[in-house]
Amino acid sequence: MSVRARLRATVPAPLPLSQAGPPEITGPPGRRLLVQRSDDEIVAQPLDDAFAAGAGASVRFPAPWPRCRGTWEVAPDATLAVFAGVHAVRAVDPSGATRWEVRHGCWSGGCEEIHASYESYADRRDHRYPESGSVGFSTDGRFVWAHVRGPLPGGELSADTADEWLVIDAGDGRVLARADAEAVAAGSAHLPHPTDPAQMGLSIGEGQDGAPLRWGRWDGKELTVDCLDGDLCLLSLSPSGDRLMTVSHDQDSLAVRDSRGAVVEALDWDADAAIPRHPEAPGDTEEDELPVYWDWAGGFLDATTLIASTTESDEDCGQYRHWLIDTTAPAHGFVPVDYPSPVSCEPTALGGGFWSTLSLSRDVVHVWSPDGPEG
Repeated sequence: MSVRARLRATVPAPLPLSQAGPPEITGPPGRRLLVQRSDDEIVAQPLDDAFAAGAGASVRFPAPWPRCRGTWEVAPDATLAVFAGVHAVRAVDPSGATRWEVRHGCWSGGCEEIHASYESYADRRDHRYPESGSVGFSTDGRFVWAHVRGPLPGGELSADTADEWLVIDAGDGRVLARADAEAVAAGSAHLPHPTDPAQMGLSIGEGQDGAPLRWGRWDGKELTVDCLDGDLCLLSLSPSGDRLMTVSHDQDSLAVRDSRGAVVEALDWDADAAIPRHPEAPGDTEEDELPVYWDWAGGFLDATTLIASTTESDEDCGQYRHWLIDTTAPAHGFVPVDYPSPVSCEPTALGGGFWSTLSLSRDVVHVWSPDGPEG
């Protein structure tokens, strides 16, 4: 048995892919944005409940550096964009004016300089492929959480601090709290708590060395960081924010956890045990079977339903597979998603019962919802 995917919307990219990265839909239901980043700007289009962009509603944020030099995030109300660069976190308004900037240590290799500007290292060969941190807005847009390379110009937390986690006032750029992230990152991503602006998840990638997962709580004075056990990639939060969907660094295990990292109600699945052999896999014996493993993708469609995928391990076999998981069902069965035509990428959970994929040309976002069982 499978579940039919019903196409709910097709959302075209505002910029040509020759100039920009793929488009994506961000934000919770009621505050969704279509965003796309080029070297020169971010374009953000507010979307209605049917995923349609309003006429003339686009907001453009001039970029302070190319998109290969860091990550970025747009505020929930599309009034501010924050760029996490190699040497600084910078907030920019639609006019291109810098609202504020927080300088920090350099993300490029062993560089120990505190750069004054992007131009000071833009043409340096040893800064061509920097590592990166990330930023995330709190659910109410009042705070920016930033994962940066230490130290800040004001001094380091300790002699052993490599990466810092900051809480910043989104309005004026004041650093309200700092903590040791206890990591040496190659990259990271923030996931905000959907209802509590004082909580944030931070998924850190250290390349082959691991995937530390941090959960932050800020009480208005102090930032408390929980270091969750295991090498885990945080994919999604439930609508209430009390459950986390994670995939292990080795991609073997998919799980639902609480914010302390404990697996909830035995919701933990090994890919080899949960997912059947690909019908197009070569060979007839166990020795011939290719390994099955989870993608670092997917999330909560609603409070009890997950979407996950195995596209990376399916690549050598044939059609990519996505899976719906009902966490309330006694057997927690994995039901394959049946699309009108084969998909070419992983799914992105949008909440409200929806998820998205990119078109084969990667210039259109397709929005889907379940449309009943088949077979």
